[in-house]
Amino acid sequence: MTQIETKPVAGEPAASGKGWHDRFFRLTERKTSVSREVRGGITTFVAMAYVILLVPLILGGVTDMNGDKLSIAQLTTATAFSAGLSTVLMGLVGNVPLALAAGLGLVPVVAFQAAPHMTWPQAMGLVILMGVIIVILAATGLRTMIINAIPVALKNAIGVGIGMFIALIGLVSAGVVGHGEGSGPPVTLGIGGHLSGWPVVVFAVGLLVMLALFIRKVPGAMLISIAIATVLAVIINANAAIDPKTWGPVVPETPDKLFAAPDFGLMFDVDLFGGFATAGALTASIVLFTLVLTGFFDAMGTIFGVCDEAELLDEKGTMPGLGKVLTVDGVGQIIGGAAGGAGATVYVESATGVGEGSRTGLTSVVTGGLFCAAIFFTPIAAVVPIQAAAPALVLVGALMMTQARKIDWNDLEVAVPAFLTIALMPFTYSITNGVGAGLIAYVVIKAARGKFGEVHWLLYAVSAVFLAYFGINAIELVLGG
Repeated sequence: MTQIETKPVAGEPAASGKGWHDRFFRLTERKTSVSREVRGGITTFVAMAYVILLVPLILGGVTDMNGDKLSIAQLTTATAFSAGLSTVLMGLVGNVPLALAAGLGLVPVVAFQAAPHMTWPQAMGLVILMGVIIVILAATGLRTMIINAIPVALKNAIGVGIGMFIALIGLVSAGVVGHGEGSGPPVTLGIGGHLSGWPVVVFAVGLLVMLALFIRKVPGAMLISIAIATVLAVIINANAAIDPKTWGPVVPETPDKLFAAPDFGLMFDVDLFGGFATAGALTASIVLFTLVLTGFFDAMGTIFGVCDEAELLDEKGTMPGLGKVLTVDGVGQIIGGAAGGAGATVYVESATGVGEGSRTGLTSVVTGGLFCAAIFFTPIAAVVPIQAAAPALVLVGALMMTQARKIDWNDLEVAVPAFLTIALMPFTYSITNGVGAGLIAYVVIKAARGKFGEVHWLLYAVSAVFLAYFGINAIELVLGG
């Protein structure tokens, strides 16, 4: 795992070991301090704040089967509230530096697979059912058993893949990597093979400043860099002729007001089982299956990738207290659905806080508290553009990439599955796809070598589930026909 300096630095006192907060969050044991955890919590929030605006734009931009649209104001409140409450719970119960918010792998499923076939309350009902199923899997220990059955090499590969994935997210969000057009390559440098526009300049300045500060071990390097890039973006946007759309979901403008009253109109507007009657048992079941699988393995990959970077795994690749963490993740899905938005799950941007030295749940309490505050101060959260936060994703991706050295690349039985795990996460924009491809390849290769006994029996079952996941369209056609 990447070794991040955990010794106290000049001007930053070590945890005293005498306060209740130190005992509760185990600050001294994990060689961290209150100031480092608070700084990491703020950094994680800043890196994730875009979801408060992005998720409402996605869900609020589509209609359900009746043509009804959700209120952007109500979605904003639901997104911030569910993220805040779920993240605070993760800090208090799981004591790990993991932040939760509406999953970007889950939001499209709700918007484009569920909503066209049922009403919004019924779609949110499926989200709650997903959370209930995930909680049951965690409470029975089955989810922990599946995770512990995965070979250490593949867990390392998951961390590397997530690093590449979040780095790609940052580069795409900043406009450094663009979508190819026509018969050209699927991805390009910027637009049409060239970097252009002031938003890219903001990203470049932020990244260079961040690298310089981080290499010099300046406390709060990421947070300082994000603040500098944000100020630069506000100045540029105010003085240059820029199409607001080029900034993405957040335009760096000085807010007209600091306070905005929350709207909890979507809270508990849920129909748990109505989707099965409206859309049909088959369609609703397929949507629920997709939600559960995506939520299960997206969270699993993120938890292990981030916690490995935080040095919270033992030498066998297992994590003490994993059951609590997985249970809270499932509860977050329920909270998100009940609030009226997509289920809240752990976010890869949590790694930005870890990059600042976060090691405990105190970071999550700080991040969650800021999300709760954002319910009332959404105009301030709408100032930081993604180009200012993206450098943190790129830097953390580079740090997580170093886990690749722990994979035995000379052993093809693990090297090939590890490569597929790593490659498919960024190439398909999905943690779940990478985990599934890697596990299937691992099981097939071991079986081809006659080493059936080296594969945990649960991995055979999980691989069969992933085969169904990858072939879900064909299965739906067969069953539907």
